[in-house]
Amino acid sequence: MAKRDYYEVLGVAKSAGVAEIKKAYRKLALKFHPDKNPDDASAEDHFKEAAEAYEILSSPEKKGRYDQFGHAGLGGASGGGGFGGGMSMEDIFSQFGDIFNGGGSPFDSFFGGSQGGRRRVNKGSNLRIKVKLTLEEIAHGAEKKVKVQKYLSCNDCNGTGAEDGGAYSNCSQCNGTGQVTKVSNTILGAMQTSSTCPSCGGDGQIITAKCKACIGDGILQGEDTITLNIPAGVEDGMQLAVSGKGNAGARGGIAGDLIVLIEEVEHASLKRDGNNLYYDLYIHFSDAALGSTAEVPTLTGKAKIKIEQGTQSGKLLRLREKGLPSVNEYGNGDLLVNINVWTPQELSREEKKILEGLRDSDNFKPNPAGDEKGFFEKMHQLFK
Repeated sequence: MAKRDYYEVLGVAKSAGVAEIKKAYRKLALKFHPDKNPDDASAEDHFKEAAEAYEILSSPEKKGRYDQFGHAGLGGASGGGGFGGGMSMEDIFSQFGDIFNGGGSPFDSFFGGSQGGRRRVNKGSNLRIKVKLTLEEIAHGAEKKVKVQKYLSCNDCNGTGAEDGGAYSNCSQCNGTGQVTKVSNTILGAMQTSSTCPSCGGDGQIITAKCKACIGDGILQGEDTITLNIPAGVEDGMQLAVSGKGNAGARGGIAGDLIVLIEEVEHASLKRDGNNLYYDLYIHFSDAALGSTAEVPTLTGKAKIKIEQGTQSGKLLRLREKGLPSVNEYGNGDLLVNINVWTPQELSREEKKILEGLRDSDNFKPNPAGDEKGFFEKMHQLFK
């Protein structure tokens, strides 16, 4: 694959000086830094590409050859081969100083690294929100747009905290390491301890001209609209983490996560137990005796079920695959219909007479025998 023009990569003109090239590279390095873009292969490629472009254009000798002959003029130079030839990200961080022939890696100044070339990266705090879902939304998955009050990266300084992407200098207290070392004399001898530098907060650098909008923090309070794609089958109380949608990190740091707490809205007629759903169906006494059909609600509409003759109260009818899906497994749970035979609470004189006449009938006792179908047909008409 053909290499892009190095000036195009950094977004600078051929007449750009070292300071402008360095500023442009720093902006891209912060944007595509691997700590800000975990597991993002595209960002990693851009990060490597920008580092390669900076390595060439910041060197007067290599820049001159490149301006005259293009990529072909770099020959066997390390920059001409680029960083894409099998080098890992750690190789870049640890070996960049060698590329500059002892002149120091740009990561030493940009990311404060005398130790591996990488400074401490600020991380924003996590945010927590609640999202209410109906059973219908849980059954199919849902897309929700939520507005969140949080810290956002400052647009004026691109989150760097520096005025117009301005200059940085190594912290004089920690010499750019982000750590201060203290030696204490104890009865066991001298003990050395390290802690975060109080002057630079562990960044290793001091901003020489702070952004007026964010006062050097690189973040401002604001509102963000976030689209959540919630998978099917989630449960009440479950927490989902959306990477990088929490508060922005200070001075070009990585954003925290958005923790989404699922709150299940109670359904009007269906009850949930894991992936199964339950429905209480009340039927006429005569329907239970004679047999009938009934409609029950599901999450996708209505379903017709058959009530067998002689159905007892408490019987469970199973509608397979009419329940909820599992987040981690295939298939759906079932819809279980609990039959409740409704006993009339008020009877007419004629109804009482019929029931009293058959009180001692074998068919009104447990394990009934015989056929009283004609009677139940009358009852069916009376109780409708």
